[in-house]
Amino acid sequence: MSSAREVARRCEYHPAYQWLTGCEVVNYHSLSDFRVEQQGALDELFAQVLGVLSMDGLITLERVMHDGTKVRAQASGRSFRRAATLREHLERARQRVRSMGDPREEEPNRRRAKAQERAARERVEWLEQALAEVQKIEGTRSAKQRRKEGRASATDPEARFMKHSAGGLAPSHNLQISTDATHSLIVGVSVTQSASDEGQLPGAREEVQRNPGRLPGQVVTDAGFTTRETILEMAERGVDLIGGTVEREKRSRPGPGVSPAFGVAAFTYMPEGDVYHCPQGKELRRRGTEHPRVGVLHHVYSAKTADCRGCAFRTKCCAGTSPRRIYRLENAPAVTAFAEKMQTAAAQAIYRLRGMVAEFPHAWLKAKIGLRQFRVRGLRKVRCEALWACLAYNLAQWVRLRWKCQNAPAQL
Repeated sequence: MSSAREVARRCEYHPAYQWLTGCEVVNYHSLSDFRVEQQGALDELFAQVLGVLSMDGLITLERVMHDGTKVRAQASGRSFRRAATLREHLERARQRVRSMGDPREEEPNRRRAKAQERAARERVEWLEQALAEVQKIEGTRSAKQRRKEGRASATDPEARFMKHSAGGLAPSHNLQISTDATHSLIVGVSVTQSASDEGQLPGAREEVQRNPGRLPGQVVTDAGFTTRETILEMAERGVDLIGGTVEREKRSRPGPGVSPAFGVAAFTYMPEGDVYHCPQGKELRRRGTEHPRVGVLHHVYSAKTADCRGCAFRTKCCAGTSPRRIYRLENAPAVTAFAEKMQTAAAQAIYRLRGMVAEFPHAWLKAKIGLRQFRVRGLRKVRCEALWACLAYNLAQWVRLRWKCQNAPAQL
């Protein structure tokens, strides 16, 4: 039951709820505040439950499966506005707050006045945060994306449009869950604004390390998380990564003005001497290595100036400049080792287990608890709601596993 109003209503007549509350009336607003204002205690409770599960041998962290899913935010697509519109609505909201006066002076409708004043004040806060989010979005967009103005929701500024597996875009949050492979118990929970899973694995690793208190021995994830940056970071931490394929090394494209007949394919690479031979038989030796991208090495090969100056094909090959240069792209050693490991039968067998372990908690949370849309707004509150749901999942699985062990037939 995730609705605070429904919980408060059942406290009035349901025996189980009345037993929990001692037949006392519980205000729905108090329940909503409790759900999102106990983040520190909730984190501690989640970690304590993981400690108990670890003591029972139900969590080993030898192998952790990680996956993300999109959960709809408590916002409508129509609530997304550009900066100019948000400023206009913000000014109107501020004027409304100023015109309301002091609710304590209106004794007959004091409670209603306080509620209205609180709602108006929250709207001002949301609009101010929405303007800040628009500036953040504009600062991270590329030059091509800046042709269209950034937008943010006036009701949930931290929500983002995300593509769901069923198709279509909707204001959502990206829920990241790490699952221990031993008994499919959740060991890490985080919520992000990123519509892509790329770059989310290091943060998930920190979340797992913070809760059980140690690093997992092996992390299994899909291709959406497998980037060169992630591979290098996991190798540095000593975590065995099993994931999707990574982009292979590519040959660099010829510079502007270079004839296609004299592209990189026209040059022959000799691994024995680590040199290139041009179509005229001249050597291009390695002059150094550049690191323009993380996890990729750019080896620079250059011909002698004298060889290019006297060549009849200089204008077609060097594009008016000499000497001719060629870049050979190569993955970093850790990336190469990862790609070779993923070609083995053992790694592929482990990777095939990812779906049934990592995706089961997502399906359980959506089907059993109904976590298809968050009921609160803001990343901090959304994470609290996700923690409550994951804590309920772990407790339910714990009860099931203990019952299963107690009722298992004795081994002869």
